[in-house]
Amino acid sequence: MKVSLFITCLNDAFFPKVGEAMVRLLARYGIRLQFPELQTCCGQPAYNSGYWAEARTSAITILEAFEDSDFVIAPSGSCTYMIHHYEALFKDNPLLLDKALKLKQKTYEFTQFLVQVVGITNMGAVFPHKVTYHPSCHGSRLLGARQEPMDLLANVRGLELVPLPYAEDCCGFGGTFAVKMAPISGAMVSEKVDHVIETEAEVLVGLDMACLMNIAGHLRYRDEPVRVMHLAELLYEGVRGA
Repeated sequence: MKVSLFITCLNDAFFPKVGEAMVRLLARYGIRLQFPELQTCCGQPAYNSGYWAEARTSAITILEAFEDSDFVIAPSGSCTYMIHHYEALFKDNPLLLDKALKLKQKTYEFTQFLVQVVGITNMGAVFPHKVTYHPSCHGSRLLGARQEPMDLLANVRGLELVPLPYAEDCCGFGGTFAVKMAPISGAMVSEKVDHVIETEAEVLVGLDMACLMNIAGHLRYRDEPVRVMHLAELLYEGVRGA
C-alpha cells in the first residue's frame, strides 16, 4: 500500500515540523509515508480568485504526482477540500475528470485518515496542559472533520480540553480574503483571539496551519503567551513524552 504525504504550501515552507510529526506518528503503526517530489500547490489561491486556468495547471500536476498513490494524506482540511473542486475544474475533460474523482476518493485530512481508515482514536499520548481547539472553516464545514479531532483529543491523558467560545466563527484568514479585505480580516482575528484568551488555555490547537498562523500572529502582536500547535504536533509531542 502506497500512502503519500501531500504536505501543502504553508506546511512545506513555514511549518515542516507538522509534516515530520505526521510521518513519525504513522510510522508507529507501520505506515511509511511516501513524498512525491512533483507535488505543488493545490491551486486554491488561483481558484478562489477566479483564475481557473492557472488553477488547472497546478491541479494537473497534483493529479500526476499522486496518481500511483493508494492514499493521500494532508495536514490541512482546506487543501484537502480543494481537491474536491477539481471536479468543477475538469468537468469538460472526461480523462482528467476521472483522475480527479479518483484522487478525491483517496485523499484524506490527517485526523480523518487516522480515525476512519486506520481506526485509531487513542495514540497513547500524554499532554498535561489546558488546551482549546479552533475548528477551521473548510475542514469542519466543508470536509466534515468535526468528530475525529475531538476523539483524538479526548484520549490524550492529562489534557484538559476547554471549549472555545464562538468556535465556529472564522478566524479571518480565508486565504486571499485576508489580503483583499485586510481591515475586516484584522477585526475577525482580533475577536477570535479575545475568545482564545477567555479560555485561559495554555495551548491553541487546530488542523490548518494557515488559520493557526493567522491567530498566532495576533497573539504575538498582543504579547499573549498561548502556544499554537497543529494537532499532529501535539500528538507527537504527547507520544514522545509518554
